[in-house]
Amino acid sequence: MTRSGRYSAGAMILHWAIAIGVIANWQIAEKAEHLPEAERGAVMAWHFEIGMTILVLTVLRIVWRLTHPRPPFGAHLKRWERTLAHLVHALFYILLIALPLLGWIAMSGYKYAIPMFGLFAWPVLPLGFGEETAHEILDVHATLGTVMLGLIVLHVLGALKHTILDRDGTLWKMLPFGRVRQS
Repeated sequence: MTRSGRYSAGAMILHWAIAIGVIANWQIAEKAEHLPEAERGAVMAWHFEIGMTILVLTVLRIVWRLTHPRPPFGAHLKRWERTLAHLVHALFYILLIALPLLGWIAMSGYKYAIPMFGLFAWPVLPLGFGEETAHEILDVHATLGTVMLGLIVLHVLGALKHTILDRDGTLWKMLPFGRVRQS
């Protein structure tokens, strides 16, 4: 955190990289669902690669968060707002770890090593189950993806509330521009 009340540059970069990755991955999965089987595999390879990149970035974000304090909440925030903010952020971290791990576990059930942009492949995990269980895990993955979308909507609505209604500059804490209200 800087004296300006903003998150550090590292936190901002990781936050926005993860956000872009999540939105891109959601769109890739949506588009792939309606493709013929032959095309779907190639498109979903991107989904897998981006998902594992999100996992790595999230681990880095958690380490960054533990070593770089976040800006304090504004004194004007009500207790329920602070509690909701903590809950939403905790759920984000849980889902940002769980979704890629579940995807990796499921792909391991299909005996599919996840390529990483031609550099290496995440190995098939020796878990001892097959495609039926893998399919069930993917159903959980999809359901949690829907929960993630709900959290994103809640997060964006919160940012808009603070920006438009409260005018407290909370949004600008995660951007390198704009004015953060000091309280």
